[in-house]
Amino acid sequence: MKQKPLTNKKGEVRSLTKKDFKSMRPINEVLPKELLDVISRRKRGERGEQKSPKKVPISIRINPAVVRHFKNSGPGWQAKINSILELHVKRCEKKGKYHAHASSRSHTR
Repeated sequence: MKQKPLTNKKGEVRSLTKKDFKSMRPINEVLPKELLDVISRRKRGERGEQKSPKKVPISIRINPAVVRHFKNSGPGWQAKINSILELHVKRCEKKGKYHAHASSRSHTR
């Protein structure tokens, strides 16, 4: 009998059964050596190298209602804010409203 997939179409993991656990094998039996080498060098919770373009971490103050709205939209809420800001920048650039500064300066108080 064929085993049920561990995830559904949305990628959500179903509840695992005793049969699932019995069929699991050690990581070194299923992954290629190259990947095992990378995993062994990483610390627990450490992410892989960031793909370009890299995003810049900033601190910004946003109206609580706006934050609530995006957080209530679920996972990926920060990426949604980024997408909306990117769209705004593209529209402004198309209209010639804003020009990128030659140097990037951070303003501190």
